[in-house]
Amino acid sequence: MIICFDIGGSAIKGAVTHSPERIFPLPRRTTPLDDFRGFVETLESVVDEAGGLPDRIAISITGVIDPETRRIKCANIPCIDRRELAAELEAALHLPVIIANDADCFALAEAGVGAGRAHRIVFGAILGTGVGGGLVVDGRLINADGGFAGEWGHGPVVAAKAGDPAIAIPLFDCGCGQRGCVDTVGGARGLERLHETVHGKTLSSHEIIEAWQAGSEEAARTIDVFVDLLSSPLALVINITGATIVPVGGGLSNAQALLAEIDRRVRSRILRRFDRPLVVPGECRLEPGLIGAALLGFERRGA
Repeated sequence: MIICFDIGGSAIKGAVTHSPERIFPLPRRTTPLDDFRGFVETLESVVDEAGGLPDRIAISITGVIDPETRRIKCANIPCIDRRELAAELEAALHLPVIIANDADCFALAEAGVGAGRAHRIVFGAILGTGVGGGLVVDGRLINADGGFAGEWGHGPVVAAKAGDPAIAIPLFDCGCGQRGCVDTVGGARGLERLHETVHGKTLSSHEIIEAWQAGSEEAARTIDVFVDLLSSPLALVINITGATIVPVGGGLSNAQALLAEIDRRVRSRILRRFDRPLVVPGECRLEPGLIGAALLGFERRGA
């Protein structure tokens, strides 16, 4: 038995799993943001509720584990930021602990039981509030020991002009400390920022997409710029990794017409030609973090 967790800045989701196909979610808990002892006790309460002694704990979490220092960088949960989290949790819970980034766990879930299950190289892209990603090759997560592979949302790569006809795009400041990152113009907040930049109007990402699908010329212009800016960096990721499928998660993955437009543009910009969709909605619609954590846990147990 493995206890798996999907931990974000708002909630801790736990589950009991006896195999990757049998995952039984437990009630959610609120994430303690500023109390590490409370954070540990919350995990303990889930383990106690599960009953029995698990083989290990597998965690999908917001944040990135530095593969050299083993410390986590997690701005969303201050009480765990910069801690050697796996080691500290192992000491507190007296169980082996595996931790992976939530985008990595999404990619692993899609590669294992989702849209990428028939593919050797799967790049899982997140288009949520911002932009993230993870890479799985031959069923194994590249970041199994931590690391930053797949973080295509960061780096000063955004084009200075976009759309047809092209318009100038300012280099927006990114939370990572750089300017002109894909994260600043991708995802829901990026779409909203672009709409305000192009039209001087504030709309939510849902409103922009709804207006576009209803035939709004303003929204169509924003979507054109958004897709143009997003597609070239994603095409480069595909060229570099050799991915043959890109399952997409996050809130914008629910807009299938938007993904279809991204897919069309991306396939026109990559070296290899595909006569089928490449950028597709993820199939693990319910709890991909828990599924990915479970897969990682069973992989390590069998190692």
